Amino acid sequence: MRKLSVLTFVTLDGVMQGPSSIEEDRSGEFTRGGWAADYWEEVMTQVMHEAMSEPYDILFGRRTYELFAAHWPNLGNDNPVAKRINEATKYVATNTLINLDWKNSVLISGDIVSKIARLKEKNGPLIQVHGSQELIQALMTAKLIDEFRLWTFPIVVGSGKRLFGPGATPDKLFLKKTAPCPNGATMSIYTREQHSEL
Repeated sequence: MRKLSVLTFVTLDGVMQGPSSIEEDRSGEFTRGGWAADYWEEVMTQVMHEAMSEPYDILFGRRTYELFAAHWPNLGNDNPVAKRINEATKYVATNTLINLDWKNSVLISGDIVSKIARLKEKNGPLIQVHGSQELIQALMTAKLIDEFRLWTFPIVVGSGKRLFGPGATPDKLFLKKTAPCPNGATMSIYTREQHSEL
């Protein structure tokens, strides 16, 4: 059975909306996008080592897929992040998109949660969710997430979409690994299975 992991960036107050730029996600009148920009270089070095070095497929919601598809295919494979993402199989959970032009993209529509549950039952590499806050909420409710790979930034933005919002389902997680970045961001990997070593 395949495992499903969430890879996301959050502020100290738990906001995951719009880390890259002001224009990334203005929904809900969010005006504080781009809060992670000053930290990217050191954080992405750690992300590549800890979360992107082994084979994996990517699972996106519609909005995050559109953001990534407008950016990563335009970068050459000399960029290691672009190479990894462009070559990965990308599953897109949406009932509104029909045409997926980005190479290696696969549509998941209809009863999305049930189809992702069946996808996990098949053989294959880790499935890793990037961004996709609304999709993550549905996956948490269905208990389909095996691991959270979080990078917490030393920033408070006050409002925005949170990883664990008011409707989050109570759950217990175990810290598998943690490490700081020199710039103050912190990696924390949580799983549903208890580990004896950090």
